[in-house]
Amino acid sequence: MNTTKKGVRRGRQRYWCKDCKTKFEITQKTVKIRRTEKLWNKYVFGKQTLRELSEQTGKSKLSIKNNFRSIKLPLKKHNPHNIHLVVDSSFFGKKDTEQWGVVVFRDALKKENLWWKFINEEKISYYQTGRKFLEEKGYKILSTTCDGFRGLVKTFDNYPVQFCHFHQKQIMRRYVTKNPRLEAGIDLKEVVEMLGELPEDEFKKYLTAYINHHRDFLNEKTTDPFTGKKSYTHRRLRSAIRSLQTNLPNLFTYQKYPNLKIPVTTNSLESHFSHIKDVVRIHRGLKRKTKEKLIKTILLNSSIVKKIS
Repeated sequence: MNTTKKGVRRGRQRYWCKDCKTKFEITQKTVKIRRTEKLWNKYVFGKQTLRELSEQTGKSKLSIKNNFRSIKLPLKKHNPHNIHLVVDSSFFGKKDTEQWGVVVFRDALKKENLWWKFINEEKISYYQTGRKFLEEKGYKILSTTCDGFRGLVKTFDNYPVQFCHFHQKQIMRRYVTKNPRLEAGIDLKEVVEMLGELPEDEFKKYLTAYINHHRDFLNEKTTDPFTGKKSYTHRRLRSAIRSLQTNLPNLFTYQKYPNLKIPVTTNSLESHFSHIKDVVRIHRGLKRKTKEKLIKTILLNSSIVKKIS
């Protein structure tokens, strides 16, 4: 804690917290709060279970859990500056029951979480709210890197928008699979693997050459024996190509602004989400409210690593 002594009242030393700008005294209640916060940090960042904490302290798991409910998390502090924004969302819970998630805006270079919101479903309005919040705080958005959620690129279109290469490759993998069998699928996979290695013009040439070479195959149609209707035989391949062509204008934004050093993926946030889910799994069985407090604690710290004092 960043504190300094601030006079004496009724024989008790008073302190001034430079972070939250409040005065306080070291009372029995304050000591209890500090101990609870220390246990909470061990629970979240030290990944220690209630059973382990109970063995260390001699307190029951129920008592520790009740103390955790009293913890009040601080507000996010902001220091407006120029940022390369990475935005994404991650979901928890099971799809067939109660699924919920969190939208996070992160400074890609400083790896600092700037804004987040817990949600039940992904909506463009949440991203619009986040963008407005950062702008009003005084942040200057230099670029935004995002995934393929519909309407997301348009939400940030007054800034340079980079479509995440990792998400684009994931989209292609869903359509073509990891190990395609058809020659056209194998060739398309090779083209996509060159994403990030070639200048935009060269990549477009390879994609055009691929389409021209496999045009007849891609245009093949199958007739339904019952209805007589014709449909494209290789619809998944065509959908993969359409996805690539649709996102192409934003796949090479980083090359158009070489001085900005725009991130080409949302990996900074993806790996952060992955670590958060690991912590949540360790403490499985928690109610949503407690999980949100746990996740918010990590988001405030911008990392799952914290020195336990």
